[in-house]
Amino acid sequence: MLNCTRAQEHSIPDPAPVVMRRRNAVSGNVIKEEDATNYVKKVIPKDYKTMEALKRSIQKNILFSHLEDDERSDIFDAMFSVEAKAGEAIIQQGDEGDNFYVIDSGEVEIYVNKQHLGNICDSGSFGELALIYGTPRAATIKAKTDVKLWAIDRGTYRHILMKSTIEKRKLYESLLERVSILGKDRGKATVLQKKTEDSEYIVVGDLKTSDYFG
Repeated sequence: MLNCTRAQEHSIPDPAPVVMRRRNAVSGNVIKEEDATNYVKKVIPKDYKTMEALKRSIQKNILFSHLEDDERSDIFDAMFSVEAKAGEAIIQQGDEGDNFYVIDSGEVEIYVNKQHLGNICDSGSFGELALIYGTPRAATIKAKTDVKLWAIDRGTYRHILMKSTIEKRKLYESLLERVSILGKDRGKATVLQKKTEDSEYIVVGDLKTSDYFG
């Protein structure tokens, strides 16, 4: 009997091409910078316990482990609930990939070319390649029990990361611009002085390279 595994412990092999239903791979639509900048954050309410479970589930996943805390938080906020009944196929081998799933409760079975390879249970995840590639699904995932999942689609995932990248770039550009402005006055300092304790500072002179004070 095959044991229930966590997402990171289970590797789904590539299916045999002669068996897989062939479909054209879906290349992700190019996201324009304006669209990413104007992206409106999605927030689907979740309690603290659910947020912590999502963090634990994807902490070692290569698609999420390198992200900043605010990026991961935005992704968790955007994840939506999906439910499936026992025996229902959640993803079908050969179909176009769109969503990444994290199991909140229940258990699913993995099939490749109709062969049962294993199970994934609570806090497990599957379908991460759909977030970065438009290739057909490599396996069929069926609900062994009634399951509740959290999912995020490729478009939302990419918008979040691109908007974050743009914001970081603008911040760096702003910092570099400030450094450049400061660089023009390198080697020069302004001397300020108050006439009384309650008065404002006034400029009384400048110091240049080799000048001293104290």
